[in-house]
Amino acid sequence: MSEEVNTNTVQDTIAGTPVKQTANKEGGSLSAKDLMIPLSIVIAGIFVGAGLYFGGGSTPAQPAGVPTNPVPTAEVDNTGKVNPVVEGENIKGSISAPIKIVEYSDFDCPFCSRFHDVMNAVTDKYSGDEVAWVYRQFPLEQLHPSAPAVALASECVAKIGGNDAFWSFADGYFGAKGSGDSTPVNQLIPKLVLEAGVDAATFTKCFDNQELADDVQEDMDNAIETGGRGTPWSIIIGPTGKTYPINGALPQSAVEQLIELAKEEA
Repeated sequence: MSEEVNTNTVQDTIAGTPVKQTANKEGGSLSAKDLMIPLSIVIAGIFVGAGLYFGGGSTPAQPAGVPTNPVPTAEVDNTGKVNPVVEGENIKGSISAPIKIVEYSDFDCPFCSRFHDVMNAVTDKYSGDEVAWVYRQFPLEQLHPSAPAVALASECVAKIGGNDAFWSFADGYFGAKGSGDSTPVNQLIPKLVLEAGVDAATFTKCFDNQELADDVQEDMDNAIETGGRGTPWSIIIGPTGKTYPINGALPQSAVEQLIELAKEEA
């Protein structure tokens, strides 16, 4: 992946790749009480091969009659297909803010870690009534094998502990990764879950049963539908509904220029 584009990219064949799979039972079943001895031991068991929970999929067969090297076509802007922001999403700011920045992100993407800092700075500068930041999941398992599991863990934290708990987890995870913290994922997640004030047993049930895997898949599908081919992939939704793509980890100044442009076109 090139440092020049500030994004982690994947092939277009990621479309249709399933997130949810039946767990492999060879590693043994897990119960809520197992979390308490301690939580990190259980998470370690869960994380033995994140692929047990998230299928890698396969490359679709080439349809008959389609050339293997098609003629390039003009890029189509599909950002208008972004799913509307609704109550219950992971959001910093007000759901009624006139400008919303919807980010599709991968917890283990280094560019996403950089952009997370940018977005925190942006939301510090603008009030929550002006600009809202919505975090959606786009884990790229091909590049970061543990990312789908971290995405699922974050959604379980949000479901159990609410919006503040989600952001505690997300800020903590990206902060650790961005600072070069080498704590293994199977130790970092239990720590962040507890710091977010989430009950360990309830978290384990949610994670082990993949209760929110469909939600993660929905975010991934919409990221691809809107034109996302790497992370971070973001879309600004302006006051009139007009959309502006942000491809990669743009600097704060560039994001703010797009925000001001959206304001002017209201």
